[in-house]
Amino acid sequence: MIRIRYNEYMSDDAENIVLPILRDIRGDMAKMASNMATMAAEMGAMRQHLSGITTLQDHDHGDIAELKIRLDRIEQRLELVDQ
Repeated sequence: MIRIRYNEYMSDDAENIVLPILRDIRGDMAKMASNMATMAAEMGAMRQHLSGITTLQDHDHGDIAELKIRLDRIEQRLELVDQ
């Protein structure tokens, strides 16, 4: 009988030790989940921003190509280049 009481006390002590640790782990996990949600939103915004930059860059490349064609025509008309 004494042994059973001792084990009962031990299990209560073990439970008292483990529960706060598990609560801390649960709190840490909740913080991590919140941080991950924030990071996912920020990554979405960065993807949209990068997509916009890529679109502008493609547009700029088209503008530069058109200007090069016009410059080539002007050089030919003014006979500034050897043919």
